[in-house]
Amino acid sequence: MIPRIKQFEINDDWKLLVTFDDGFRVCYDVKDDIDTIDDFKNLTTEIGLWPMAQLDTSRTCITWNERIDLPSDTIYEYGVPI
Repeated sequence: MIPRIKQFEINDDWKLLVTFDDGFRVCYDVKDDIDTIDDFKNLTTEIGLWPMAQLDTSRTCITWNERIDLPSDTIYEYGVPI
């Protein structure tokens, strides 16, 4: 089953604080993706893009634009529990 995101917060240090429907909470560091995935580099170069993060209607993906998104299962698996 794909984990659904209940809510999330963005921090200025490229981290997402994410709470899932099952109560599991993680801190996901997007900096690793920025360093390794070309499209994610735009989060640092396009002014104002980082704070524009949105949750898709299925609540299974955080998106910034049509090229930058993070699936909830990735965040769930690789985020640091808090």
